[in-house]
Amino acid sequence: MIGLISSILIFNYAAIKLNKRLSKNEAFHIYVFTIAFQALFDTFVDIKYTGYWYFTKAVDWVSLLYMIFLVSPVNVIFINYFPFHKSFSKKVLNLILWNFLCFLYELISLLPEPWGYFHYGWWEWYYSLLLNPVLLLILITYYHFFVKLDFKKST
Repeated sequence: MIGLISSILIFNYAAIKLNKRLSKNEAFHIYVFTIAFQALFDTFVDIKYTGYWYFTKAVDWVSLLYMIFLVSPVNVIFINYFPFHKSFSKKVLNLILWNFLCFLYELISLLPEPWGYFHYGWWEWYYSLLLNPVLLLILITYYHFFVKLDFKKST
């Protein structure tokens, strides 16, 4: 629990302090999208199929801390620093770097309590390495979609 609470405080503080590009509206949309997408994904992989779980295999309130307050600020930081107007190779390198950082954090969250809170069922570490870039691309696509809608609204 110490690891989770520390991470929540650090990542949310960083998301607020490091955000130079995103409006409050855009950051809010990323928070809400992330929470909804995380809940949908975890409903199946965590709850239905027990591929992994947080703290216990059961549905528990403490897992909401992770779902609501941890992944969202990381996604805000990711989108804030993503090189949208750079070359394709810089975008790919950025995705590789973030994939590595997400995986590194996952390994840390596997530590025994009180630092760790994440547990594997049938999930394997390399599933995360393969899936995280896809999830980040979905986030980028959502961000582009939202910005395009917001731009159309303002014109």
